[in-house]
Formats: sequence, structure tokens, C-alpha cells
Amino acid sequence: MAQYSGAGQPILVLPEGTNRFIGRDAQRMNILAGKVLAETVRTTLGPKGMDKMLVDSLGDIVVTNDGVTILKEMDIEHPAAKMLVEVAKTQEDEVGDGTTTAVIIAGELLKKAENLLDMDIHPTIVAMGYRQAAEKAQEILNEIAIGADDRETLLKVAMTAMTGKGTEKARKPLAELIVDAVKQVEEDGEVEIDHIKIEKKDGAIVDESTLVQGVIIDKERVHPGMPKKIEDAKIALLNCPIEVKETEVDAEIRITDPTQMQAFIEQEEQMIKDMVNSIVDTGAQVVFAQKGIDDLAQHYLAKADIMAVRRVKKSDIEKLAKATGAQVVTNIEDLTAADLGEAGLVSEKKVSGDDMIFVEECKEAKAVTLMVRGSTKHVVDEIERAVDDAIGVVAATVEDGKVVAGGGAPEIELSKKLRDYADSISGREQLAVAAFAEALEIVPKTLAENAGLDSIDCLVDLRAAHEDSFYMGLNVFEGEVADMNEAGVIEPHRVKKQALQSAAEAAEMILRIDDVIASSGAGKPDMEGMEGMGGMPGGMPPMM
Repeated sequence: MAQYSGAGQPILVLPEGTNRFIGRDAQRMNILAGKVLAETVRTTLGPKGMDKMLVDSLGDIVVTNDGVTILKEMDIEHPAAKMLVEVAKTQEDEVGDGTTTAVIIAGELLKKAENLLDMDIHPTIVAMGYRQAAEKAQEILNEIAIGADDRETLLKVAMTAMTGKGTEKARKPLAELIVDAVKQVEEDGEVEIDHIKIEKKDGAIVDESTLVQGVIIDKERVHPGMPKKIEDAKIALLNCPIEVKETEVDAEIRITDPTQMQAFIEQEEQMIKDMVNSIVDTGAQVVFAQKGIDDLAQHYLAKADIMAVRRVKKSDIEKLAKATGAQVVTNIEDLTAADLGEAGLVSEKKVSGDDMIFVEECKEAKAVTLMVRGSTKHVVDEIERAVDDAIGVVAATVEDGKVVAGGGAPEIELSKKLRDYADSISGREQLAVAAFAEALEIVPKTLAENAGLDSIDCLVDLRAAHEDSFYMGLNVFEGEVADMNEAGVIEPHRVKKQALQSAAEAAEMILRIDDVIASSGAGKPDMEGMEGMGGMPGGMPPMM
């Protein structure tokens, strides 16, 4: 890129091959990218949302309607579109559900902002108005929240999160398992969802999913001579190998006659035997090692009737510690009986053709495992995603104790109250607040469209119903407006709070960009094809 001096000499500011889009062109291009991304995931929203099939370069298939999974799997190049993907990822990390909602609200906010920009309202004014509206929306959301502390509410929250995600037939039993799992790992009102392990295996129906009061390890015994089942087991957790350590520096051992060689081998054997004896002396019956177990050590452990599992993941070792009460030991010599954990039953079982170690019946287990089943690999993958979302929302509800009605009810109420708030504001920000209010209606509108209903009629009916109650939402199965609280369609307060906050902030950030400078060199985003964006409303930003 060159600028020309008064003498007509070019002054190179940016390297050749750089694309630059300024002002309205940059805004139009970024807004269009956001709108296209939102439209992509929009059809997946709600109980009657459709699925997407994503095929990668190797031919691997993912079939899902989980917003964040779709966006992660898509090979998105456009920088503004990547910002919306971050919205979905943040929503997933913070709450576990509401990823599609967050993205389509962000996309609609950008769409409404485009209309305001066309009216010559400055982007900064729009961004300020959106910020005011988002703050007011959070206040309104707190006012319409419902207290939630009973099991029945948690079950409804879990079932709402799983609706439309391939778990329809087994929603109730899965919800029971999820609520039990969350309650089990709860400590002082806090839920560490990392302590809920999800193991998935195909070859069975969803109803056969189970909750284990303990941990399932996708490994097998290291030696066939070891016991397959131990009751009232004493468990040792080792963060060290059961094998002779190699020297930390390069060393050479010179052996001058065969007897020295024999002595060297015998010494190694004795060291391994001593290690195993240290374990046996503590009374341990099961050993989980994060690192390797020598072949000779396996033999001695099998002779001592000890079940051993090697190369167990660090995360699984931590869960075993939480479940059994065992201490993780980094030196075998330091292992004592006090470090051992307990489990009612440790056994090796074959599940769908694979051997797995079940550590069950742990007293006061603070780590549990959900064994999710499904008929095929793709089915069980989607069920796992649904269960993962449900665990997140139940955990959020347990921690916050607040829920809101579902079915588009909070969005309609927020839209109604924000319109009233807009009337109380002077200046051009009023138009931005009103646009924010209108943008929120995209959620019930999308729910209606995905269910094959008339979105205009549904919106009119919802607005009228909200004159009487803010619980009124769209029952897509009956095709009519209904009380969502009575229907059991409820969502955590945190899901809506996070979705509004991240969508508004992402839209503000994108609107404030008036200059896009991108190198088309190696390793940089390919911005070719963006030049036609300014003057061509139908131009498509390169996304995939």
C-alpha cells in the first residue's frame, strides 16, 4: 500500500499485497459476516431445530445441532466471524448451554445496527445505546428470575436443555442421572463439573445409560493373572512408575565378566521386588499408576493378587482421589496405609467390546461417572453433547438458585420493558435501545420458524400475553402461547445473562471497527474477495 508525497513519490506504509477496508466498507463487511454466521446456526435453535452434518477433510462426520460444536467444526476464516465464534465458546465454558442463542442475538444486533448506520447514526452512538440497553436488560432479567432450590426444578432445567438434541425418548431418566451426579459432587454450594466424568459407549439404547458412584477408567488390567473383581478394595494412587529409574545423565556401565552381569540383573529385579513389597505391605489391593509398570513388577503384583492399571490419565487419577479418598503418592517408598482409598467394588467389565475398570460403591464419592449409551457412534456423540450441556445448566442452577421461563418468554419481556425504557431516553441512543429491544425478538421468532409456525402471529400473541404474565412463552409442540413455568420449560438465569452480555459486547466491538488491515501473506487470513463487500450488498465474506 502506498501514499503519494507532494512530489508524486510513492511512500510505502504497508507491505504490498495488504488489503485495507476503511469506514463504511469495513463495517458493512463485518456486519455481513456476523449475519451470515448467525443465519448458519439459526435453524438449529429450539426443540424442533434441525441438525447440521459437518464433514472434515478426512471424511469424518459430525451430526449435531449444538451451536458451539458447529462453529468449532466449521473452518471459519473471516476475522469478524471468528469473534462471534468466541462468543459461543465463552458461553459454552461459562454455562454449557445457550450458545446458539448468544450467536443469533449478536447477529441480529448487528443487523439492526446496519439499519441505524444507514440512517447516518454514528457507530459510537449505536454502541453506547447497546451498552445502556444491555445493562438495563440485566436489571430486568434479575426482576423476572424465579427462585429454584428443589429437585423438581433441577429436573425441568435438565430436560429443557436436552430437548431437541436427540435425547427425547430418554430425557427423564437422563435428567435424573444428571441431577444426582451434580448433587453428588456439590460442595458448599459449589459444583466442580470436572468431577463428573462422561464415558460414552455405543451398542446400547440411551435408556441403558447409568450413573456410577465412582470412576470408570477406559483401561484394562496390565496382567491377565490379576484378579478381575475385588470387593471392599483398598486403592493406591501412584504418580510414579513401578520400574527401575534410568539415570538422569548419560551413563555407561562397564561389565568385565558374566557374574557382574548376573549381579546387575539380580539387583534390578530386587529393586522392583522391593517396590512391589512396599505396595503389598500397605495392604493395597488395587494400584492405579499414572506412569508405566515394568513387566517384572506386573508379575510380582499378579502373584500378590493385586489388580494394577498403568498409564492412567492425570485427570482420572484426580477423580479417583476425590471418589475414593486416596492420596496421590509420588514416591512408592512414602506410600502408607493412610494414603489408601476405599471402594466397595473394583472390577474389570467388557463394555461394547472394550475392557474397562469400574471403581464403584465409593462412600461419599465427590467424583462420579455417567456412562452414556447410544445405538451408534454418531448418536452417542450427540447424546454426550446434550448431557454435557445439561450438566452445565443444572450446576449453574444449583450455584445461583435462579431460573427464568423458557420458550422465548424472557426475550419478549425484555423487549417489552426495553421499549418502555427507550422512550425515557433522550438523544439518538434511544434508537439504539429500541433496536436492541427489537433484536431480542429474534429468539421467539426463530423458535416459531423452526417449528413451522407463523412467526408474525406468534410474536403478536406473545406480546399480548405478556401484558398479563412474563411466564408466557411459545409451546412449539402445540403451536400456541402457554405458561412456560407450568409447562416445565425453564432455563438457568445465568444462561440468559451470559448470552445477553457476550452478544452485546461482541456486537459493540464489531461496530467500533472502522478499519480492517489484513496481510494476505503466508499464515495470515485470506481476505481476498472482500473488496466487493462495500458496494455489493449481496457480497459474501469468505468464511469457509
